[in-house]
Amino acid sequence: MSKLAVYHTEPAPFIVCNQEQTAALLGFEAMLEAIASTVLECEKGDINSPERMVVPLGDGGVLLSMPATAKDIAIHKLVNVQPGNKKNQLPTIHGTVTVCDAQTGQIICLLDGPEVTGRRTAAVSMLGIRTFLPTEPSRILLIGTGVQARYHLQAINALFPAADVLVRGSSLSAAQQFCQQNADRHSRLTACGETLPTDLDVVLTLTTSTKAVYDLPAIQERLIIGVGAFKPEMCEIGKNTLDGSALYVDDPDGARHEAGDFIQAGVDWSAVNSLAHALRSTAALSRPVVFKTVGTAAWDLAAARVALQSLTR
Repeated sequence: MSKLAVYHTEPAPFIVCNQEQTAALLGFEAMLEAIASTVLECEKGDINSPERMVVPLGDGGVLLSMPATAKDIAIHKLVNVQPGNKKNQLPTIHGTVTVCDAQTGQIICLLDGPEVTGRRTAAVSMLGIRTFLPTEPSRILLIGTGVQARYHLQAINALFPAADVLVRGSSLSAAQQFCQQNADRHSRLTACGETLPTDLDVVLTLTTSTKAVYDLPAIQERLIIGVGAFKPEMCEIGKNTLDGSALYVDDPDGARHEAGDFIQAGVDWSAVNSLAHALRSTAALSRPVVFKTVGTAAWDLAAARVALQSLTR
């Protein structure tokens, strides 16, 4: 019997980036442009981004598996969410994004998962502002004081530094504390109570609420961007606002299962347009717009492209 041949090869080296290094690679302007291109690729079917897999992890946690492939690269984001970590003063979310060459399968680098997620989510919102607002915003409201509020503040400071940013939290003191802690991230930052100014250009909802945190009648030239509600039982934007608005989503397939605001309001999905449609045909702004994002691994792939470009400079 002939013996099997055994080949000993050295594994190809790859780069491992921690959170700080990942952040340095992912500039918001480059992220916005990369995501815009990737949105159109997805529409043409050039990117494979299947529904995420959710697996139980430990006591009450979940492991989230989110791959995406394109002609140039592939990524696999693996995120562990463990709510019980709070009592031990540990981060709730841990994870990595593995980036590999699509032709050889060789791993090129590992990126910090939460940092990629935070930055690409904020970049999608900034792309929404560029797409659906006729002029640069002068007053932006953040509803929420958590991690995503911090990333969105960083993105606003990078792309719209002249904008005044107001913050509304679960209480006025929570908003004030957020402003104090993030004063170095944006110079034009103010806490806001329940009464909202009338001259807001953009409202960003960044909470994990199960009931609407914004439900005012739709206002022309006020863009509403819903970010936080990513499960059917979650809701940030109320029916009153949705009924009077033109509706757009970043990922049409994902939104039908995850956009709790739209699901609970019973929106007519045939009237909901995609971000790709808005980018391709220039969004008609004759009506107020609500732009809902739920995210997809394709946006992580866009971030990985930016990271690779930064690494090769």
